[in-house]
Amino acid sequence: MAVGDLYGVLEVSKGATREEIRRAYRRLARNYHPDANPNDKAAEERFKEIQHAYEVLSNPEKRREYDEGPRSFFGQSPQGTYGGNPRDFGDLSDLFGSFGDVFGGARGGARGRPQAVRGDDVTVTVNLKFKEALEGATTRVSAPVEEACEDCRGTGAAPGTAPRPCPECAGRGVKSRDQGFFALSEPCGRCGGEGTIVEKPCPRCAGGGRLRKNRQVTVRIPAGAKNGTRVRLAGRGSAGKKGGPPGDLYVTTQVEEHPVFERRGDDFVVEAPVSFVEAALGAEIEVPRPSGGTLRLKLPAGTQDGKRFRVRGAGAPKIGSSRSRGGEPGDLVVRARIVVPKTLTRREKEILEALADERDEDVRGELLRLSREAEEAS
Repeated sequence: MAVGDLYGVLEVSKGATREEIRRAYRRLARNYHPDANPNDKAAEERFKEIQHAYEVLSNPEKRREYDEGPRSFFGQSPQGTYGGNPRDFGDLSDLFGSFGDVFGGARGGARGRPQAVRGDDVTVTVNLKFKEALEGATTRVSAPVEEACEDCRGTGAAPGTAPRPCPECAGRGVKSRDQGFFALSEPCGRCGGEGTIVEKPCPRCAGGGRLRKNRQVTVRIPAGAKNGTRVRLAGRGSAGKKGGPPGDLYVTTQVEEHPVFERRGDDFVVEAPVSFVEAALGAEIEVPRPSGGTLRLKLPAGTQDGKRFRVRGAGAPKIGSSRSRGGEPGDLVVRARIVVPKTLTRREKEILEALADERDEDVRGELLRLSREAEEAS
């Protein structure tokens, strides 16, 4: 490795920050580590170069001297290449704590010490009536969470006692071991990487430090909720471990089906029966409203079966919006369904027969024409 190419060895620019140098070193060291490249001399030499470059550039004083001009550095041979022993750098568990799968480091992170662990998120489902979902509601849910044991305050040790540092690893949570030419760290077998041991477990939680219980939580469901709407209650999930923050509680809504209205997004769809006369002549009909009561809808003459009419603002509120902030609720979509009489009086038959004679319509002429043309073309 040329003396003037330490930045190139780590594949960073001369103006790289210490964090950028650290990240580059971790990436390259993992790629060229001898354990990941057994019996590969080229990888071993590359790993040595990476070690030397990081040893210089991670040290502010050495980096300043290096940037000022070529000079001799610790571990550098007269030919300008690195000839030091990787063990001169000691235990690098500080650096490789997050790469335990490759380097055997402890899961605890820096120096293997156990880190605070965030509690688990918890999800529960609440059943809502149609009106509750539309208007919003305040309800209570039972959330199965894990909480710190009250007797041992989450330590897992019996009352009156406390966890003590592991005698095998002196409380570090890791033990060093030799592997090839490099000193590695691995979780302590005695304490499992925790750094402490409990000699007398708490009888209430059996040493686990946490207990499962059903916590009653009050939650406000926003107006306009639908199936699958999630309400987040920050910090109301399971307790964290080793001083970590609690998780969150998510309440998912399940809304009962309505016998009349079908929800589509923020809109509601309703099918309104319309008589033949109303459809033909036009009429003003009364239809139900999702929020209760009814509204009047004007049908034009000649309304066809399946025709849709949109009533603006008569649907569901948009969650998180209000009219004062410019948010508009969804719409009510009314779909006309023509109702054909199943029975007719003599007078009604006479009227309809007279109408048929008067109009003499061929309503299927276009259908048959298209069908014939398609048949001839095939």
